[in-house]
Amino acid sequence: MTKERVLIAVKTYPTLSKSYTELVCTAGFREDGSWVRIYPSPFRFLNDTQRYQKYQWIELDLAKNLKDVRPESFNPTNIDAIELHEKIGTEREWEKRRDLILNQNQVFTNLAEIIAGAKSNEMSLAVFKPTKVLDFSAESVAGEWELSKKEAALEARKQGSLFDETDWSDFKIVRKLPWKFKYRFIDDAGKEATLMIEDWEVGQLYWNCEKGRTPEEAVAMVRRKYFDDFVKTKDLYFFLGTTREWHQRALNPYVIVGTFHPPFQTQIPLL
Repeated sequence: MTKERVLIAVKTYPTLSKSYTELVCTAGFREDGSWVRIYPSPFRFLNDTQRYQKYQWIELDLAKNLKDVRPESFNPTNIDAIELHEKIGTEREWEKRRDLILNQNQVFTNLAEIIAGAKSNEMSLAVFKPTKVLDFSAESVAGEWELSKKEAALEARKQGSLFDETDWSDFKIVRKLPWKFKYRFIDDAGKEATLMIEDWEVGQLYWNCEKGRTPEEAVAMVRRKYFDDFVKTKDLYFFLGTTREWHQRALNPYVIVGTFHPPFQTQIPLL
């Protein structure tokens, strides 16, 4: 077990778990630019003073997750000792964020390369720059959790599992998204792929947009943000991560676990 300093860059939308009630994939970068995945993440079980934000440095005790073969996966061993530190802002066209994420980490442009890295178990997280984004789409899916998953999650809540000290009195199972949001894009070899987006922010944006609107209107608003804004006016990168189940098995085991979308850089005058 070691104390790690991590810049949080990824929080995925919660899913139900028969072992932990709920799973959120949280990932970020160490000070040397290397990836670390905090899995399972206790995010919604934390008190308000411990709930970290994206692009915030945190310190916490981590140990290699021996049940997860992915090399970047680590267990939080003492959630009560999580320390929150400074947030990295967007000043000077995201200058500090760019430096920490793009300049200290390899940016991949080829899907075959990162898929090979997953197959050989050398990597399961990557910063990826698509050559061209072709589309953003939404596929309608069931709007309720499968009963078996819901029952398993509720049973895990009774057991306490990993978070034995958690106060469960006001915990509510997260709403299931009724859509699968996806990007279709090509890489530097011209290979086309369609990957699902599991970012917490796309889910929260949908729920915010749905208030007082039809589901279709809400989807159109999400598309305007993730395609018309991110693709057409921002310098868009994907944070890609493999799922534990399909890490070394699927033809392409990656999903989009987050986006990095700074503005295009202009010449900033020296002070």
